[in-house]
This record gives sequence, structure tokens and C-alpha cells, in this order.
Amino acid sequence: MVSDRGAVIGQVYVVDSGLGTTAQKQIIWPPAIMGWFFALFVVSGFCSILYELVWLRLAMASYGVTTATVAIVLSVFMAGLGVGSWAAGWMVRRFESRLRIPVLWLYAALEAGIGISALVVPLELAIGHHLLRRVGAALALSSNGHYLLSGILLAVTIVPWCSLMGATFPLAMFAIERTLGPYRRSFSFLYLANVVGGTLGAVLPLLLIEANGFKRTLMVGLGLNLWLAAVAILAASRLPRQSSGDAKFEPPPKQGSRWILLLLILTGVTSMAMEVVWTRLFTPYLGTLVYSFATILLLYLVATCAGSQVYRLTARRRRNEGVTIWTLVGFSGVISLLTADPTLRMPFFLRPFLGIVPFAGTLGFITPMLVDRWANGEPYLAGRAYAANIFGCVAGPLLAGFVLLPYTGERLSILLLSMPWFAVGIAIPIFGRSVPRSRIHTSLQYAALAAAIGFAFLSHSYEQVLPQRYVRRDATATVIATTIGGRKELLINGIGTTRLSAITKMMSHLTLAELRYPAKQVLVIGFGMGTAYRAALSWGIDTTVVELVPSVPQMFAYYYADAERLLASPLSHIVIDDGRRYLGRANGRYDAIILDPPPPVEAAGSSLLYSSEFYRLAKAHLQSQGILQQWLPYGDPILQSAIAKALKAEFPHVQVFLGIDGRGYHLLASMQPLPRRSAEELAATLPPAAAADIVEFGPKTTPTEQFRSMLLTQLDVDAMIALAPAAPVLRDDRPVNEFFLLRATGEQIKNIQESQAAWF
Repeated sequence: MVSDRGAVIGQVYVVDSGLGTTAQKQIIWPPAIMGWFFALFVVSGFCSILYELVWLRLAMASYGVTTATVAIVLSVFMAGLGVGSWAAGWMVRRFESRLRIPVLWLYAALEAGIGISALVVPLELAIGHHLLRRVGAALALSSNGHYLLSGILLAVTIVPWCSLMGATFPLAMFAIERTLGPYRRSFSFLYLANVVGGTLGAVLPLLLIEANGFKRTLMVGLGLNLWLAAVAILAASRLPRQSSGDAKFEPPPKQGSRWILLLLILTGVTSMAMEVVWTRLFTPYLGTLVYSFATILLLYLVATCAGSQVYRLTARRRRNEGVTIWTLVGFSGVISLLTADPTLRMPFFLRPFLGIVPFAGTLGFITPMLVDRWANGEPYLAGRAYAANIFGCVAGPLLAGFVLLPYTGERLSILLLSMPWFAVGIAIPIFGRSVPRSRIHTSLQYAALAAAIGFAFLSHSYEQVLPQRYVRRDATATVIATTIGGRKELLINGIGTTRLSAITKMMSHLTLAELRYPAKQVLVIGFGMGTAYRAALSWGIDTTVVELVPSVPQMFAYYYADAERLLASPLSHIVIDDGRRYLGRANGRYDAIILDPPPPVEAAGSSLLYSSEFYRLAKAHLQSQGILQQWLPYGDPILQSAIAKALKAEFPHVQVFLGIDGRGYHLLASMQPLPRRSAEELAATLPPAAAADIVEFGPKTTPTEQFRSMLLTQLDVDAMIALAPAAPVLRDDRPVNEFFLLRATGEQIKNIQESQAAWF
């Protein structure tokens, strides 16, 4: 029973989940002390998410903004947690009888070590980036070779520190046992606290990064970890200590143990894989901002927190959840298919909420339940169980990103990830020795399964609404070439990214016409519909284009009839890679580098193509009189000033021209003074094919008129900087464009909404 004060009164009670039975003696402990442990783990969970967010972003700057890089970072992060959890549990079991110092001293050492990572990991990432460039150049590594070496370097960098994070769970459980005696639900108690902290960590660091940058935000984590270490040392001298002799736990029966570990792996696989699928499924409604991904993570963690709390409340009443909860997990997984259906009318913010919360909440219920029933408060067993769950978390993103999404699409991926839970719900009544079979339960389970399959095949994905469409899927994105309202569109994950426009042509033509000498080699970063790449080829020069999404160049023929001829040209080179990563491993120099980052300017990771560090890298691959062209579609005064400052920090000569249709800015940068040519002089540099290409989309009918309209809009770069003279230089550490919530204005939000508006 539970007392009015919340302490559990000593008794023996039996847990029956259909997975095996255990009996455990409970004792009384002071709620105030447990509240202290709870607060400790809230702060610890906050720090863990803070480090994960910042390290991922710093790793992208060093190793590339690619799906593979993100998957590697997340996998090694989770692998480190699993290694630490297993190792700490093993060490507790092996050395608990010989330990003569307070357990909280060991816990304090872990937190202090985690804090030190805030100082060391950025240095390790910088060293790893340097080694990657040196070794890659020396061995002439291919793209896959770079990824392999990147994975090794990232594992060496991240795994040791994450193992310290993973070790906190078994060690904190051991501290509770040594302080208060055995507590069979100690894991779920700490798990709930950790998720509460993680929920805060999904929001507050975004504000800290905007105000202070990544490295100063890491210092907040360092301070909190050191505070945790100091509090733990202080508490060790004040909290009571018990002998662990009466706190021995017998492992669950062998049959139950096997199934519980398999289910924990399954929770890890499906939870993390679903997060990857949700990101693509809800992009048409949430966009591609940092805050969009944070919204998905926040909903997931809030729901997990709620599910964990429900478990703890129901566990006290000894309810038998083992019969029905598994089917509920499976059914809740397919709800997102309905909420993402564009033919169903509902407020956009309700779509991810109703699609994510049910599934995350049920997993938040069963994950701590399974660990508790496997471990019964024993740190060694809890470490193994948590490691099994994290093993699934490592496999989940890889399965979803590289297998399910490219080959089955979003809807079938959701169904396939939900099916195992229906199988568990059906199998447990059949094979569970202590769970009676119920016809009502069986009927409901099969009805839920039929409904889930119906949802998958009767609901609509966003591309199905398009009467004419060409769809390609890969590990990076779902790409659609289509015509909407008589206008050809390119949709990436449901968001329109570009259109056939004279602006894109002028990115190449204006840059090449401004050169003091005939260009021989051009680099275009960003393929889009292929307009800037096609315009560069019209000059008859060697053109390399780098595109992040493999399926995008495959749509080229939908937009241009001469696509096959151009792709077959010996002057044409298409590279599938992150533009920054490609430059980092390239050896050549270019006469012009054309930058056309995908919209919006605020997109997650886009700052790495606007930062002063990137411009420094690009400068190293430009000829001495070469020109870099940066396209900026829009921007508030702070953003315009920050990007202009970043360019001027690396290039002494910068010119700015308004887009040919009156929107956006072309920024031309060079190490040498840019010539001031007339429209006639610029037009005279065009070869015949380029002269025809430049007027293909208008708005003027001759190249001279086209250039004249551009020259009349020339702006002073210093005037752009003066719009917000106090704005920071846009650097890798201060991504002014991505983090803007504290300074957001109505006009900026409107621009983002227009650039991210779903076509439906």
C-alpha cells in the first residue's frame, strides 16, 4: 500500500506482466531524499540533451551537413550511453562489496568528467577535422572512405564522454540502494527525472545558443555538471548510509529475462526510427527550421514524461498492463498517418501533436516498466537492460533513414514500425503462462490491427494529392517534380524549394561576366532545378555542381528538354555531397563559386554555407581573381548585416545587387577589385549560347537590358552592414540565421511562412 506521505510501507507484493514474476521486499525511505535524487537527475538530463544538440551541430561544421554525418553522430552518442550503462552496472556488481567510499563520490566524478567534455569535445572535433583533411588528401579517399574515417574519429571523440553519461543510471541506483535501501522501481524514478530534464534541454539551449553561441552554451553545461558534482560530494557526507547486504535482488526467471530484453531493444528501435520518419512526415506542416525539429523532440519528450508518470502511478496499484498495452503501442503508432493526411482539415499544430504524443506516451510507459521488471532495482541488471534499449536506439535511425524511408516511403514505414507491437500483443496471451486468454481482448487486438492496416492504405500522403507528379526517395529526402497552377515546382519533403526564374540564371551569368578573364572552371553549390548549373554550362566551361540530395539531379529532365544532352557533356560534373564537405576534400581551384543554398535562409544547418569559416574555405579554392557569388533571398537587418560582415571578414571587395525581379540579393566577393563594367560590356562577354540563355525567362528581351536592370540596383555593402551595426559576424559558432526566436519580428515570420508554406 501507499501511505499518505507517499512512502512505500514495507510488504511483499507480486508483479505479473505476462513476462515472468518476481517478489521483492520494500522498505520506507524519506520522500525528501528521493526528491533530491529526482532534482539531480533533472539537471543531468538537461545537460545530456544540451551536449547532444551542440555536439551534433559542431560535428556538422567539421564533417558535413549530410544524413550520414547526422546518423553517425547520433549512433555513436547512443552507443556511448549503452556502453557506459552496461559497464557501470557490471562494475557495481563486481565491486559493490569492496567499495569503501561513498557511492555519491563516484557519481560526482562522473558528472565532473561529463562537464570537462564541454571543453575537450570542441577541440577534439577540430583536431579530427584537421586529420580528416590531411589523411583524406594523402590517401585520396573517396566519399565513402571519408565517411568511414569520419565515423572512426567521431566515435573516438564522443563515445568516451557519453559512456560517462550512461554510467550515471546504474551508479545513481546504487547510491539510492546504499543510502535508503532497495527500491525496485528506482530506474523508472530516475528515468522520469531524466526525461523531465531532457524536455527542458530540448527548448532552453536554443535560446542560449541564440544569445551566446554554441561554445558559450557548452559552458552552461560545464557549470551545471560541476554544480552536480559539488552537490553530490556535499550530500555524501550528510545522507544516511546503509549496508547493501540486505539489498540483494534475484534476477527474474530466465524466460522472462530473454523476452524483456528483446522488448527493450524493440522500444529503442521503434522510438528512434519513428522520430526519423516523423521528421519527414511532418515537414510540410512544420518546415525545416531548427525549431521545427525541436518541436518534434519536445512533443516526444513531453509525452514520454507523461507516460512514465502514468506508469509509476499505476504500478503502485499493481495493475496488470501486460495484456493490452502492447496493442495500444502499435495502434498509437499509425495515428500519425491520419494526422499527416492533407485531405483532413485540422489546425497544423494539432497534426504533429496528435500524431506523436500517443505513441511516445505509450513507449514512455512501457520502457521504464520493462526495466523495472527486469532489474527490480538492481543496478547491474538495470545497466544491462538500459544498454539493450540503447542498442535499439542506435539501430533505429539507421534502419529508418537508410532502409525504410528510401525503399518504402513514409506511410509504409510507419506501418512496418507499428506491426511488431501488434505481434507482441497477440503473442503474449498465447505464450504468457500467467496471462489468461480473453476473447474480448483478442477481438479488440485483431480489430485494431485491421484498422491500422486500413489507415496505412486509405489515408493520403501529400504527394498523392498531386494529379501529376514524379517522386524519388532516398536517405536524405523525398523529392517531387510536379506542376502546380501551371508552374513547375520542385518539392523536397513537401516544401517548395525553387522555381524556374531569371534570378537563378543571373547567379551564373552576372558572376562570369564580371570576371576579368575567361573562366575555365566553375563550381555551383546547390542543383535545384539545374538552372544555375545549366547557365554556367552555356558558357562552354567546365562546370561542377554539388547537390546534397541524390534524387534532385534525377529530376533535371522534367524542367529542361536539353537535360540529357547537358548531363552527357564532358564539361558537366555532378557530385552528391554536402557543398562544404566537398570543398574540404577538394584539391582544385575555381574561377567562380556560385552559392545557392536551399530556402529558407533560416533552415537548420544552412548557416554553414553563410558563415565566415565557410567563406574562408571557399576562398582557398578560388583563383586569385576569382569571384564568389552568394545568393540571399531575404533577411531581417541583423541577418543581412551578419552575412555581409562575414563576407567582408574574408574578402576585401564585395558588391551587392538586388535580384532582377526586385527581391533578394546577389553578393559578389573577390580578393581583387571587381571591375565596374557597363551593361554593354557585360553583354559583350557572353558567348552565343549564354546570350540566349540569359533572356530565356525574361524579364528583358536582350542581354544588355537584362544587365542594365541589374546594374541599376547596385547597393553599398557598408549600407547593408549599417542596417544593424551591432549584429555579430555570422560564424559557425554564432548561426544568426538559424536561431532567431528572441529577435523575431512579424515581417520575418511572414517571410519564413511564405518560403516554407506547404503547396496544399
